[in-house]
Amino acid sequence: MTSQIVLEVLDGVSETTQKQTISTVLVLDNASIHTAKNIQDKRAEWETKNLFLYFLPAYSPELNLIEILWRKVKYEWLPFDAHESYEKLRLCLEKIFSGFGSEYNIIYS
Repeated sequence: MTSQIVLEVLDGVSETTQKQTISTVLVLDNASIHTAKNIQDKRAEWETKNLFLYFLPAYSPELNLIEILWRKVKYEWLPFDAHESYEKLRLCLEKIFSGFGSEYNIIYS
């Protein structure tokens, strides 16, 4: 993934948002691919097309739901011996993600 790919995706999104009567706000973390100069240079153009970027505070994993999921996977659901081999790790992760929402749950509140 590169900032150029992100830029191209956002250009595509802006083509949709410019046809809308309400604004779209896209919430992003501060990954370098989101904050790169080429992204920042396009913000004014995207805003004319009703697409606004909102960046989470610099370190705010509690606001980024995927961080909560990864923390649960890493520290609660993944068995200690999952790291014995790549194959075992892959199988354990497949079990967790296929059971997410039934066997493995998170309450975001």
